[in-house]
This record gives sequence, structure tokens and C-alpha cells, in this order.
Amino acid sequence: MRLPTALRPAFERTLRRLRRDLLFGAVGAAVQFVAWAIPMSMPWLIYQDTTTLGEITLALTLPLTIPAVATPVLTRVQRWRFKALLGIEITGPASAPRQLWYHLLAGPAVAWGGVLAVVMALVGLPAATVYVWVWGVPLSWRLDHVGYSTQAAYVTAGGLILLALAYALVGALVRLDARAATALLGPVPARELKRRVEDLTESRAGAVDAADAERRRIERDLHDGAQQRLVSMAVNLGLAKATLTDLPDEARQVIEEAHREAKGAIDELSSLVRGLHPAVLDELGLDAALSGIAARAPLPVRLHVHVPERAAPTVEAVAYFVVSEALANVAKHARAERADVTVVRTGDTLRIVVEDDGEGGADAARGTGLTGLAKRAGSVDGTFGISSPRGGPTVITVELPCVL
Repeated sequence: MRLPTALRPAFERTLRRLRRDLLFGAVGAAVQFVAWAIPMSMPWLIYQDTTTLGEITLALTLPLTIPAVATPVLTRVQRWRFKALLGIEITGPASAPRQLWYHLLAGPAVAWGGVLAVVMALVGLPAATVYVWVWGVPLSWRLDHVGYSTQAAYVTAGGLILLALAYALVGALVRLDARAATALLGPVPARELKRRVEDLTESRAGAVDAADAERRRIERDLHDGAQQRLVSMAVNLGLAKATLTDLPDEARQVIEEAHREAKGAIDELSSLVRGLHPAVLDELGLDAALSGIAARAPLPVRLHVHVPERAAPTVEAVAYFVVSEALANVAKHARAERADVTVVRTGDTLRIVVEDDGEGGADAARGTGLTGLAKRAGSVDGTFGISSPRGGPTVITVELPCVL
């Protein structure tokens, strides 16, 4: 009998899963049998006539000592089983006592559960197929047991129930085994969490460094390419305006307009380049770069920088943009008359304080750019704090690690 087309995919998936789970359980049971066969066969020495006290002691301790000594080998075998048959990769290092708990308790319990599932299947299969094999019974028996068909119906139902329970038990044992192995044969959760945090921190630092390096590349390309071409064009237009005095007024007006546009484009491109990554930061350091920001600010800025030893390039870039964006926020929102910027390195910490005498009331939740400052600081594991009572002053404090 062929299954309907609509049911074939589900039946094939169920069959594949059953084959996989049975193979997984059989390999696990074999491993458990080998792991326990040798140590559990030792106590027979107790019953020998020539047994010495040392042999008795050895026979009593071997059932526990052999699994303990063989734990690393058993763990490798079990990890291979999970990866090869279930696609679950369990990595180390794992705690030795936790591994021993798996090999002494969890593994054997799952194996005995598998034995129970096999027994249920062996009983359920002939019961579920009673209508098939009952025809092999002599005819005289069937004639003497006229009501056997009713009884066979109950037996068939019971067999199907046993097969369904065996199937469910096999799947549950596989899931239980996977959870127990992940918890006991894998790394301790706290250590795994610490490792993942370290990996994430390292990858984030690499991403931040890569982004900063990309900004530097773009800055160099713009400075050495487009900006230089604009400067050359502006110079040529300026020379044309100065030397070609006999041109019609309309032509001179066009040249003058092009000259103004070129100079405006140069100014805009210069601002863009500084916003990507200021070259002076790499060449002269944080003090000189921040001095340029203070000089260009639309309000008086008192700057104090004390950085005896330079921080990592990425950290310096974050510090530069933090000060730049903080002063931009002051000029745009604070209604301040002046601002103070202090940048001091203490040990391995770069501390930035930006204070203004504005009206206060700054709130990161209102989208005033403070969230961006906090994210910039957080990108290098720095901290961000703000104090801005109504009426001022507003004080922004950022601390950055000097070494990533």
C-alpha cells in the first residue's frame, strides 16, 4: 500500500528522525556498555578461593576508579557522537567532576531508558501486527477461538500505543541526553559566558578599529584627491578672473560665480574631512586637534589638555569626536556664553569633562545628541555621565580606557 502524496514528506521526516535517534541511542548504549563492562566485572574476584585482601580492595574500587581515569577519553567519544549524529558541537574545557557525573549517572540513565524503549517496541510491534501474523496460526486454533478477532483489536490498539510511547520516549531521551551533555560535558556556564564576553569585546574592538581605519582612508582619499582638484580649480578660476580683464561682463560674472562656488565647496569638503578623521590628530596628537575645535567653536572655549602619553588611536578619535559633538550641542541648545573643556590622562584612563554656563535641562531622552555621545563612549568600553539641572551648569563627563 502506497501512502498518499501529501503524507509522504511527513512520513519520510519521521522515518529519518527515528533512524537518527535509534542510531544515536545505540551508539550511546554501546559506549556506556564498554565504559561499565570492565569495571563492573571486577567484583567477581571477591568470590574466588585465592582472593587476597589487595584483590578484594581492587575489585571494590575499580568500578569507580576506571571511569574516573577514563573520563577524558569518554568525553571525547561522547562529543564526537553528538557532533557526528546530531550536529551538536560541545566544546571544552569542561569541569572534570561534571564530566564524571555525566558518565556515572546521566549517560547510564539515558542508556537504560533506551533499553526500556526497545523493550516497549519489541512488545508493541508484534501486538500491533497481530492481524498479520495470526493467519500463520493453524486454522483449527482460529476455529476454536471464535472471538479472537475482538481480542486482537484490543491487542492491536495496545501495540500501537506501545509503539507510539516508544517513539516518544526515544525522542525525549535524545533531547534529555543532549541537555545533560551540553550542561555537564561543555564548559561551566560562567566560564563560557566570560569567554563569550571576551570574544564579543575583542570583535567589537576590531570593528571599531576597522571603522576608524576606514574613516582615515576616506579622509586621505578626499584630502589628496577631490580636495586638491577643487583647490587647483579654484586657483585657475582666480587666475582667470585676475588676468582675463578684457572678457565681456557676462563671462566675468560666470567666472566669479564659479570661483565662489569652488571656494565654498573647498570649505565644505574641509569640514567633511575634519568630521571623518582630522589629519592633525594623527600628526600632532589630541592637544593640537582639540585646539582646532576650540578655535572654530562659535563661543569662547577654555581648553586644558594634559596627556603625557598618547592613548590608542581609536580612543583618541573617540575623544576628539566626543568633544566636537559636545561643543556642537552646547552651541546649538545650551544658550551658553562660554564652555570649559578638560582632558586629562590618569593612569590608563582618559577623562573628558565639558562644562558650559548655559540654561541646563539637557536630557538624552529628548534626542539632543547626548545619546550619540554615550554610544561613542560605549564603543570603546568607556563611560558617559551628565549633570544638567535647570538653570545650569551642564557638565558632561566621559571616561575612556587608553588601551583597547
